[in-house]
Amino acid sequence: MSVEFDQILLVPGYRKVAAAIAERILSRELREGERLPPETELARQFGVNRSTVREALRELESGGLLERRPGSKLMTVSRPRHRAVARDVSRAFALHDVTFLEVWEALTHFEPPFAEEAARNRTQADLDSLAAAFQRFAADNAETEKAVHHTAEFFRCIGRATHNQVLGFVQEPLLGLLEPSLRVMIDKVPQARSRITAAQRRILEAISKRDAAAARDWMARHVRDFRKGYELAGIALDCRIG
Repeated sequence: MSVEFDQILLVPGYRKVAAAIAERILSRELREGERLPPETELARQFGVNRSTVREALRELESGGLLERRPGSKLMTVSRPRHRAVARDVSRAFALHDVTFLEVWEALTHFEPPFAEEAARNRTQADLDSLAAAFQRFAADNAETEKAVHHTAEFFRCIGRATHNQVLGFVQEPLLGLLEPSLRVMIDKVPQARSRITAAQRRILEAISKRDAAAARDWMARHVRDFRKGYELAGIALDCRIG
């Protein structure tokens, strides 16, 4: 009986360079804000062509680990932003045929506890940001895109007010998937804007008073109201997003 071996995978040079730099960043040997040496110096250190280094840096930049700041030719160590990470996760969800119902169910599980934590942990600066987000929606929601943006931003302010970075990373992909259904629902349901305004006001009041139970309760009502809006708008909840 003959033995068969799997083929050896050849990893491109730029991937090896990118992995070596990423390892230094993730181990905190290279910290946020530190500049990398010029491409020519990196090529010398790695013993590769400058084009290989350039491709590695481009990959790390697209992943959010590096950025080129205005006025500088050198790459600087950065941290992936919530929305940049969320875009990839939202895209993955869409490719797995996630439905509007699944997104709504996830919101019912996550958003009420987020509001509860925000009521407990919010600072005055958090409260100011949340109040500003509420005012923007209440005053400027006639245009659909603005209404959707302001609604999502109100949720984001609550996520930030929890002061838990993991919760922020969990929340952002869901908001990215929520927005398409909001665009349809807000235009098709006449009372949608007024009901969102009323719910945001109640949630803001509860968080302002540090009333965690009320914040959780009103957020739960707010998310339940989205489902009613979808049904009134004729949005099939078993329809996949994307």
